[in-house]
Formats: sequence, structure tokens, C-alpha cells
Amino acid sequence: MTTNIPKSLTGKTVIITRSQEQSSELSALLEKTGAKVLDMPALVIGDPNSWEPLDQALIELESFHWLIFSSANGVNAVEKRLNIIGKSLSKAPRTLKIAAIGKKTAQILDNLDTKVAFIPPKFVAESLIENFPISGLGLKILLPRVQSGGRTILAKAFKEAGSEVVEVPAYESYCPENIPETTSQAISDRNVDAIAFTSSKTAAHTAKLLNLKFGESWKEKLLKIKIISIGPQTTKSCHQYFDKVDQEANPHDIHGLINACISALSI
Repeated sequence: MTTNIPKSLTGKTVIITRSQEQSSELSALLEKTGAKVLDMPALVIGDPNSWEPLDQALIELESFHWLIFSSANGVNAVEKRLNIIGKSLSKAPRTLKIAAIGKKTAQILDNLDTKVAFIPPKFVAESLIENFPISGLGLKILLPRVQSGGRTILAKAFKEAGSEVVEVPAYESYCPENIPETTSQAISDRNVDAIAFTSSKTAAHTAKLLNLKFGESWKEKLLKIKIISIGPQTTKSCHQYFDKVDQEANPHDIHGLINACISALSI
């Protein structure tokens, strides 16, 4: 997707809080606006405690009607485990349909030559539930997800609709051990204009890291920094950990997040 981004953030410094593996696209797009971008890796993506539940579900993949991905991490994990047994998402059973929440998740699937049957209009779980193309009654659904801390709204909604839902841990997201020195120094020197949060976990982990670095008075360092959220659940977490949100992305994706930064820092 090609987007013309105005150089609206020249002279502004924005911290991004995605995992290290996922920060490059957001960083590049923000830099096109003229912003100085600092990294605060707030997620380390790793393996779940056990692969057995996911592996067993993938062995039985033909028994499922739908496979629903809520993140690119879930797609990558499933593809990796399928490859081990000589299979792939591109060669999934014809009876299986795949849904993806978010453009990034769908793009990863497209890169794997995997057909996506349904993408909800908004990039949140509620939109998938509200717009799902068929009744959940009698369906068997596989939900690969983060091992801990993720939302259970999809599983709950489909179970209430009469589906058999199998939730399996596909990855875990951990908190890094520290903040990059360049980033912590910029915060200490009050040289940061905004922090962009891409998930509830990045908000929680960032709060933990700031507390470890600056002590109990860490929130004082953020008084003049704009807090930017990618979506409703992240907004709730930002209120919980930082007591404020200055702007929420709409749509709830990277481009919406950049526009939210521009809006917040133009005030």
C-alpha cells in the first residue's frame, strides 16, 4: 500500500513500542513524516511453554471449519509448525476457511500464498464477531493465540453462538530486560514528544520498564509526552498505566497510528 505522508512531524521525536522484529515498517513510515524515531522494544516474541496443543490441532486441521488469526505472530507460528511436518498454510485443507484480523495479518498470509476468506472491516475482535459471514452454530474453530495476557472475547463469542472452539498457545510475548540507552536518555532529558503504543502488552511492559529505570516517580517523566494508542483495548491499558491517552488511531492500524501522532502533535 502506497500512502502519501506529509512531513508534518519535522522536529518531533516519537518513541515506538512494538517488538524489535516488527518496528521497522512503523519506524520507516514515521521517518517519512520528518520525525526522529526512537525504539523502545516492549515485546520479545518467543515460543509457548509447550507446542503440543498447537501441534495436535494442526494434525487434526481437516476437522476444523475455520482457522482465525488475530496477529501476524500467530500466522508465523502456525506456518513454522506446519513446515516441520511437511505441510503449509498454502496447502491447507480445502474445507478449511481462514479469517484474519488486520491488514498486516492478512498480508503475511498473502505472502504465504494463503487465501483469506474473511477480513473484518475494523481491525479488532469485535468487528470480526459482528461481521462474521455465517452463524457460528455447529462450527469447529481453531484460534491460535498468545499464551498469556491476550483477550478471550473471540472464544467466548463463538462458544455462545454454538461453535466448538479450540484455543491453543502459538507464541508468548515477554517483557525485555531494559530500555535502549538513547531512548531512556531522551526521556530523562525531556526530549520526547510522543510515545506510540501498538498493543495492551506494549503499554504494560513499557510501564514496567520505565518504573525499573526511573523509579516510582517515572510518570513525572511523561507529563508533557503525548500518549498515542492504536485502538480501543490499547487505549484502556494506556489509561490504566499512564492515566491518559491523547489520541487513538482510526483506523486501528499503523497508518492510523501515524495520523494520530500527526494530529496529537499538531495541537
